[in-house]
Amino acid sequence: MSRIIVITSGKGGVGKSTTTINLGYALAAAKNKVCLIDADFGLKNLDVMLGLENRVIFDLKDVIENKCTLTQILVKDKRYESLYLLPACKSLSFENINTDYMAKMIEQLKSHFDYILIDSPAGIEKGFQYASGLSHEAIIVITLDVTSLRDADRVIGLLMKQGVNDMHMLVNKYNDEDIVKHRCLSLKEAFDILAIPLIGLVYDDKKMIEAINTGLPLYLTNSSTSHCYDRIAKRLEGQQIPFQKNHKKPLLERIFGN
Repeated sequence: MSRIIVITSGKGGVGKSTTTINLGYALAAAKNKVCLIDADFGLKNLDVMLGLENRVIFDLKDVIENKCTLTQILVKDKRYESLYLLPACKSLSFENINTDYMAKMIEQLKSHFDYILIDSPAGIEKGFQYASGLSHEAIIVITLDVTSLRDADRVIGLLMKQGVNDMHMLVNKYNDEDIVKHRCLSLKEAFDILAIPLIGLVYDDKKMIEAINTGLPLYLTNSSTSHCYDRIAKRLEGQQIPFQKNHKKPLLERIFGN
C-alpha cells in the first residue's frame, strides 16, 4: 500500500527540499518505487536540485489542461530507475488548483508507487494546506532553534485539525558541539515542546550547499549524511534502528533509551 508523506515545517530554510530529495533516494535505494512531488508552486526547486531541469517537458498545468497524461509529466531520475519527480509549475497558483482533482491524481499515483513524498511550501498558508491535505503522514523538519520549534508546534496543531495524526520530527543541521556549548536548544527541549516521535537526525554538513548547486544530491556521495537518511528510511520501513550516539553528551540515550 502506498504511503503519502508530506515533508513540512513552519518556516523556510530548515531543509524541507533537501530532506525530500535525500530521503527519496534512501527509500529508492531500499528497493522502493518513489515519487517526489514538488508542491512549492512559484519556486519550482526540486528539478534543479536533482539536476533534472533539462528533462522537464510537461508540468502540472499541462496535465490540468489535458495537454498530456499524468504518466508523461513524471520525470525519471538519472541515477535511480525507481525514483520519479512530479515537477511543479511556476505559472500555477494555489487559488487555481482544484484540490479534489489533485486528490484524484494522487489516487492514480498510489497504484504505481510505494512512497509519495510531497515537498510542502514554507509557512502555513494555502500552499501548506494544499500539500498537507493530500497526505496521510507528515515529517516535520526542524532545527534546534526557538523560532523553528515554535513554528513547528503551530504546524502540528494545524495538521491535527486536518486529520493528519501520524507525525514524526526530523532534526536537520544537527551539531553536537552547538548543543554542548548551549548555542541551540537540546533534543530533550525539542521533544518536550513538540511531543511527537523522533524519526532521525541529519548532521550539519557544509557540503549540502555544494550539492544543491551542482544538482548532485548529498545522498549520492556516500557521506555520513547519506547514512543518516538510510537510517531514517529504515525507521519509516518499521525497522528498529538505534539513533546515532552523541559522543559528547548522550542525550539520545537518556531520552529515548537506545
